[in-house]
Amino acid sequence: MNSLSLLLASTSGNHSPPSFGVTLLFSGALLLMVLALALEEKIHAKKSVITGVAAVVSLLLGAAFGVLPFGPVVNIFGEKLALPVYIPAIDWGVITIILGASLFVDVTSKSGLFTWIAIKLTKASGGDPWKLLFYYGSMTVLFSAVLNNVTAMLIVGSLSAVSLKRLERERLLLGFLLIEGLLTNIGGLLTLISSVPNIIVGNAAGIAFMQFFLVASPFVLVATIGTLLLGARRFEIPRLTDDAERLAAKKLVAGFDENDGIESQRFFWFSALLFGLFIVTLATTSVLPYIKDLGMGYVALAFATIAVVRYKHEVDRFYKALDWDLLIFFASLFVVINVMEHAQVLALIGKGMGAVIGLGERLGPGALLLASAAASSVTDNIPLAAVLAKILGAAPEPPAQAMWWAVVFGANLGGNITPIGSASTVVAVTIMHKHSLGVGFVRFVRLALPFALAQLVLATLYLALAVR
Repeated sequence: MNSLSLLLASTSGNHSPPSFGVTLLFSGALLLMVLALALEEKIHAKKSVITGVAAVVSLLLGAAFGVLPFGPVVNIFGEKLALPVYIPAIDWGVITIILGASLFVDVTSKSGLFTWIAIKLTKASGGDPWKLLFYYGSMTVLFSAVLNNVTAMLIVGSLSAVSLKRLERERLLLGFLLIEGLLTNIGGLLTLISSVPNIIVGNAAGIAFMQFFLVASPFVLVATIGTLLLGARRFEIPRLTDDAERLAAKKLVAGFDENDGIESQRFFWFSALLFGLFIVTLATTSVLPYIKDLGMGYVALAFATIAVVRYKHEVDRFYKALDWDLLIFFASLFVVINVMEHAQVLALIGKGMGAVIGLGERLGPGALLLASAAASSVTDNIPLAAVLAKILGAAPEPPAQAMWWAVVFGANLGGNITPIGSASTVVAVTIMHKHSLGVGFVRFVRLALPFALAQLVLATLYLALAVR
């Protein structure tokens, strides 16, 4: 339940439950929305439009069938407020985290900080393809953890193409791009703010930023190393063993200039300091006086505000660059999920999950993880995480921690099975097409499936043995 829902309680809260036929009708509406999201590219519609239409239709059906709690709401001071029914349905904590973090990262990236890091690693590799893969792979995971998957894939994927061309190793580009695409979803597991499913499930389960990192980081470390080793072997990425080859490669990468993208040294170092402080503050939000009451959404917005002071006369260009499609998508999605909760659709899905949850603490999390991964491989993992988090949160008895983590792992890793499983793999395939590498849906699945299966097996074992 979101913070506004906790603050407000409907005075018309006692509704008779809808009939089974009405619940099935709303289930069909939810299924149509999920199907439309899965076919987003085919129907040429943005996510915000799909969920926006679903929200409008769901609210109208909710009003027609009397499943929504209309009427005034009462706050903790006993005051009656006339709020539209869809306002408390939105999880404003999640919205503010996404808004603030996106704006902060966008402004900080203009300092050239992330490009500087990438080129420094390229030079450190000395042009050795094997080292380059491991450096770029590690960078992909870290960028995905602190930026977002799409931004990480764009930065690292573009740099990979440039670097390998300069090193005259273009034949290795397919392997680099595929591995980097897969690692974005592993990096998306590292922190509470690395991916939207993490934010949704973490908020619902009450998992703090540092707690999330401590649980996820051992798996991310092992999965990253395993993916890189398997990738180096699978795509025959060589190590340079000849001194002449090493010297030639080192001369080629020496032409890179890490300072090219830096407009102001002062702003560069200010951004580096601010970015470090941002991560530390997020990690300690749950223990900082006053800040812990305001939450991570406040931290993200506060740092975004500090960052945009540098561009105070032209800040509107950053507002225009915000991913409004994503923000409207979330707001609409939360409305749809809330309507489905009142229509007993989530309760119906929860009954279907009963068999999985009933498998016990050892088998249940693994089964839920695999089911979540399979679902997120063909549809958007965000509504999947939102629905499952709602169901687990409404369970009669608090679910084991491993059940929450099963949803987190499944929703993120399922994106590695198909090219439509996550936005970052879509970007990876787009870059592949740009360089005429000829990777379609079937070929991507054939190349990625061994990696995805190994990651899912590892995650299942990790849940069974290490998460309680």
